[in-house]
Amino acid sequence: MAVSARISALLEGVTIALDAIRANKVRAALTILGIAVGVFSVTAMAAMIHGINESVAKDIESAGATTFFITRWPVGFNSCDGTDELCPWRHNPGTSFAEMTAMGRLPSVQGVMGELDFNGVFKYGDRALPSAQLTGYTPGWEQMTGGDINPGRSFTIEENASGARVVLLNDIAVQHLFADSVNPVGKSVTIDGAPFEVIGWYHYHPSFFTGGDHAMGIIPVQTLIRHYKVWVPDMWVSVKPEAGVSRDQAVDDIIAYLRGARGLRPERRNNFEIVTQDRLFQVYNNTVGVIGIVTLVLSAVGLLVGGVGVIAIMMISVTERTREIGVRKALGATRLIILWQFLIEAVTLTSIGVGIGFLLGWGAAAFTKWQWPNIPASVPPVAVLIAIVASIITGIAFGVLPAVRASRLDPVTALRYE
Repeated sequence: MAVSARISALLEGVTIALDAIRANKVRAALTILGIAVGVFSVTAMAAMIHGINESVAKDIESAGATTFFITRWPVGFNSCDGTDELCPWRHNPGTSFAEMTAMGRLPSVQGVMGELDFNGVFKYGDRALPSAQLTGYTPGWEQMTGGDINPGRSFTIEENASGARVVLLNDIAVQHLFADSVNPVGKSVTIDGAPFEVIGWYHYHPSFFTGGDHAMGIIPVQTLIRHYKVWVPDMWVSVKPEAGVSRDQAVDDIIAYLRGARGLRPERRNNFEIVTQDRLFQVYNNTVGVIGIVTLVLSAVGLLVGGVGVIAIMMISVTERTREIGVRKALGATRLIILWQFLIEAVTLTSIGVGIGFLLGWGAAAFTKWQWPNIPASVPPVAVLIAIVASIITGIAFGVLPAVRASRLDPVTALRYE
């Protein structure tokens, strides 16, 4: 078949498909809806995951790729029924402040930071935050985290030791508690009814990995321990290796110190967990993988429903146009030409559904990025490619049966069809 003839047949097939859609609006709409739902779920989820990946990458860049963590429990999806068999880590002691101080003096370690989290009610005048994050850090935390303090300052070692009621507020907390033109530094806010002096305004780049953009107050960890009911053994400890020192070397030094300080014999397992960013990525990727599988299943169901609709509407089209097919064959149309025409019609039908699903997915990504700036959702190029391939494959796979049936019609029998 010449190129010009192929183009003519292509355009003719598209025109006939559009006419069939107009003639069978309900059937076509149900078919297109099924395909659109499947493609929408793939596109929207791909955009979300793409945005979350970018957010996590920014976290790694700000915190430092070599930073690792010490906890008393393993990170991941671990079942625990309260027995030593399934959760032996429940007997692990927490990291003490003396151990943190000693680890900070190791030659391979640049800094160590402890973190405890709580929730509190923040109030200033007639404005309130009913449930804001209250984070307790050890002194020197600002050197371990991203962001900056301006205006104001961080708390001192003395303020931490004395449990002083001082707090730093992040941008969201300031926006909710103060007018836009008010400098919060020096003001007094209440947290769960107790007065705290605002000593700093903390700016940081929120992301998915850090919990997003929410109201937060930062206080000395000793203040949090003395005045609130927190479980100290669950303190999350971050360790940053010295410049020029590999993460593995720092990890080995930390393990050697903790085992020695806790008197663990060589045959005993560690009673602490070292969590590297590789491990966090593994848990994250496992979670994303599960979401991806669920999305693919939902997409497959949507495409299957749409594909069955394609078969139904194309079979009806073949039946309604039996006499037309007979005339075309009598005038010299080959089986290949008839097959090509009906495949083009099927692909056109699925392409419309794919296009609608893709546009809805793009709209969902744009809405997410606008509503939650910390998740820069965007449709990756691979999602566009998948949408195009999906329309072609679905159209061919589910349109081939009606197309074959049409191409095999006997022209004489077809001409007699009423």
